[in-house]
Amino acid sequence: MVLLLLLSLCLTLGSVQSQGSSQDAFIIQYLERRLVQMEERLSLCEQNTVSATQKTYDLSSEVRGYLSTLSSLRSEVKSQVDSVSVRVDRVERELEYLENKIPTQSNIEMEEALLEQQVKAVELEQLKKKAKINVENDCSTALSQIKSLKIVKKSGDPNGCWFKDPSEGSNKVYLFSGFRNNTILEYKSLKSFTKTSTPPANEVQLPFYWQGTGHVIYNGFLYCHKADTPNEILKVDLLNGTVVDSTLLPGAGRLPVYSLNPNTYLDMAVDELGLWVIHADLEYGGNLVITKLDKVSLAVEYTWDTQCRSSDAEGAFLICGTLYVVYNTRYGGRSTVQCLYDIHDTIHSNESPVMFFPKRYTSHSSIHYHPGDKQLYAWDDGYQTIYKVETRSNAQVTSQ
Repeated sequence: MVLLLLLSLCLTLGSVQSQGSSQDAFIIQYLERRLVQMEERLSLCEQNTVSATQKTYDLSSEVRGYLSTLSSLRSEVKSQVDSVSVRVDRVERELEYLENKIPTQSNIEMEEALLEQQVKAVELEQLKKKAKINVENDCSTALSQIKSLKIVKKSGDPNGCWFKDPSEGSNKVYLFSGFRNNTILEYKSLKSFTKTSTPPANEVQLPFYWQGTGHVIYNGFLYCHKADTPNEILKVDLLNGTVVDSTLLPGAGRLPVYSLNPNTYLDMAVDELGLWVIHADLEYGGNLVITKLDKVSLAVEYTWDTQCRSSDAEGAFLICGTLYVVYNTRYGGRSTVQCLYDIHDTIHSNESPVMFFPKRYTSHSSIHYHPGDKQLYAWDDGYQTIYKVETRSNAQVTSQ
């Protein structure tokens, strides 16, 4: 019996010890987990502290940079203020000097009279120059009718220009394809140009690009608007492709010469009186301006401001010093001459009826008059066309 009690007591004590050891192991594991969590939090706190320290250092460096820049700006402003102060002092001294030098009323009146005399002298000189152009180149021919249309050929881009050299004895035909290019095709005659199988006699490669469709060739020289410039006109020797002269046309290049041809800013022309350039000027409400040029030196001989608008215009040409402006719509249609300007002041738009082109319902990208042939060479949607014109004397036109 005693043995049974002892055995039972031993078993009970073993069970208690076993339960105590398992509880101790659980507590130890719990404490270890908490220690690990604390170590992780301490590590994260240390990382955050290092990051905050770095940001504080960067912010401090940035602030020091701003302070340095502010100091530099402060010194610069101080220097500018000192400079302004010096200039104000100088202006005050100059004003004081000018006050002592103001002329009397009689001197002012004399200066105004002298200025008025000088202005009148300049105006008289311009009138003499204009009269000289009229007298030396007596021309009394005016356009009365655009008679017929002949489609010569279809070649090149939808836009371009073609014409004959209007100088006496020249039969060469030239073709400029597109609004911007540096290649000119030269044909021996109109007959060779019309033959599709006949290649051009010469292909001229220029060392620069031209712009628009307002070029002319006169006495073997090309006169054109140089690309990437607002108003530079070049004179080029076609024998070797070299530029022999150039000029900048005042007031030109700020808007297209014709609103329906937005890539052309200068339109060169040749008539019985010589070389011209047509352009639009913002200072005159966008109306067209014609300028007579010396074909040798490109010097401006005289300029006329016209009442012909550039809006809805597709082209223009000159005959005997009279500008004829061709109008259309942006949708295409029948072209008409609705405005003219005569430098001789013998005919006016309100005295001349509207002239219609023969029916062809497209729009011209260029129109060039040939004073020898009395024909218009036009580019019509890639078609090279010729219009025959009928002319009369100015007296006949104005009397009708």
